[in-house]
Amino acid sequence: MAAVTTESLASVQKELAPTLAQADLEVARELFAVLDVLDSSAGLRRSLTDPSREAGDRVAMVRSLFGGKVKATTMEILDALVSRRWSKERDLGDAVETLAVVVVVVQAEREGLAGLEKLESALLDFRRTVASSHEVQRALTDAQATPEAKQKLAAQLSPEAGAEARLLIDRAVTSPRGLRPAQLIERFIEQIAARQQRWIALVTVAKELDPSSVQRLGASLDRYFGRELKLDVVVDPAVVGGIRVQVGDEVVDSTMVTKLNDLNRRLAS
Repeated sequence: MAAVTTESLASVQKELAPTLAQADLEVARELFAVLDVLDSSAGLRRSLTDPSREAGDRVAMVRSLFGGKVKATTMEILDALVSRRWSKERDLGDAVETLAVVVVVVQAEREGLAGLEKLESALLDFRRTVASSHEVQRALTDAQATPEAKQKLAAQLSPEAGAEARLLIDRAVTSPRGLRPAQLIERFIEQIAARQQRWIALVTVAKELDPSSVQRLGASLDRYFGRELKLDVVVDPAVVGGIRVQVGDEVVDSTMVTKLNDLNRRLAS
């Protein structure tokens, strides 16, 4: 992914974090529907990613197409996306897909890490089932089969899937965007795995902690990060003392090694 696209996607996700956190599955469905429109029209993709057009013009265009047809939340997401610059025309569609999946994953995340694991498990089970049968693979990639037929088969293969998993599985079998369904499922799983890191605290300490200390630490970290975390405690004598905690991209480091390195940098400056 080119730097311009990477930066645009990151900035949109940061800007829209509160919006994405409140969005429901209908928003995800609408984003996927918009993606279908984008994928069907090269001219529209060019117009909405044309760097010579003012951002306001691109926003006006996307509103003329989808305004009043989608929820306000969906429209807010689209406005933010088309106002950014993208390295390639297709990158805009990829970004719409990414945010649609984020909305689905956030829904599952409302049950905490268990919700994410449930969603991931459903997708993994479906992928394994498909991979184990050439007949199923042919059926799901048959150009003559209707989307409804593929959805029906997918439902038979994944009867325990919840609403979030069902939406992503249906998407993979009906609109894989040039991929095989299992490949798109794998891409969805990668997004879920990345999101799970927000719920796992990698804790590095100099020596083993007793169970009561781990429990107290866990309670303190839950309060600090504002969510219930799963602790992964690693003992590394090299840290000398203190503790290092990483949750996703957030790092809290109070180890002696870090303090000494900071002191050395200040003395050398």
